[in-house]
Amino acid sequence: MDKIVATTKGAFGGALAVLWTTGAAFADQPRPWEWRFQDAATGIAEQIHWFERYTLWFIIPITLLVLFLLIWVALRFRASANPEPSKTSHNTAIEVIWTIGPVIILLFLAVPSFQLLTAQYSPEDPTLTVKATGYQWYWGYEYQVDNPVSFDALLLKDADRAAAGKEDRARYPRLLAVDNEVVVPIGETVRLLVTAADVIHSWTIPAFGVKMDAVPGRINEAWFKADKEGLYYGQCSELCGKDHGFMPIAVRVVSKEQYQTWLAAAGSDLNGANKALQAAVEGGANDKVAAAGL
Repeated sequence: MDKIVATTKGAFGGALAVLWTTGAAFADQPRPWEWRFQDAATGIAEQIHWFERYTLWFIIPITLLVLFLLIWVALRFRASANPEPSKTSHNTAIEVIWTIGPVIILLFLAVPSFQLLTAQYSPEDPTLTVKATGYQWYWGYEYQVDNPVSFDALLLKDADRAAAGKEDRARYPRLLAVDNEVVVPIGETVRLLVTAADVIHSWTIPAFGVKMDAVPGRINEAWFKADKEGLYYGQCSELCGKDHGFMPIAVRVVSKEQYQTWLAAAGSDLNGANKALQAAVEGGANDKVAAAGL
């Protein structure tokens, strides 16, 4: 009996370890039935998440108060309980409260909101500039470096997964994976120049806290500084035609050494550079899983 219990405990513990390690390995990925924000991968995203939690301390009590008042008024002042309607036209105390109260609440919301906006529009000096151009229905990227690198990023079709070495749907989800990811180094400020060639698009990565419209004839600017390695996904967030839902965005954050190696090779052989980087990154991830005894 003791042996059965010990075996059961070991199996249960192993299952938990698998779930924990798998979750950690793909913490940068969207998850099924996820109803909260994705894990933040930048300081700005962390601030956005904090501000959302902060506003809930105001939203929830106000919602409950309004609900209580609606129920109380409906019951207290119903026709059967008040055959003679009240003739009260105003109440100075109540009017002062409902005027000053919201002003105070808005001040508590405005101050951290302005601080967040200031942070979003006050980037550090960028070490890398990437231009993203929206097309119907894919993205084009240009690295503004000494040896320019440019490529298009299209939705990865199921028929092309094997050739691309991206058959793992947990790491490369359907309708989110692309043939060529944007590659950036961890801990470096990336300036993003966003425009479009045809209609309005929107470049969005939720984990970075970045959402910037791509407008034809205009260049908008955004920035991010990823502090976690991983493969991060987003989608065009502006209705842009029939294939709007098939225009994903993928950014791979890697070590500075891996980025430099990729950049040196990508100018002459993008496909080879991508596959070499993919093998290095996924090999490291598999080593971590193996080290956990899975």
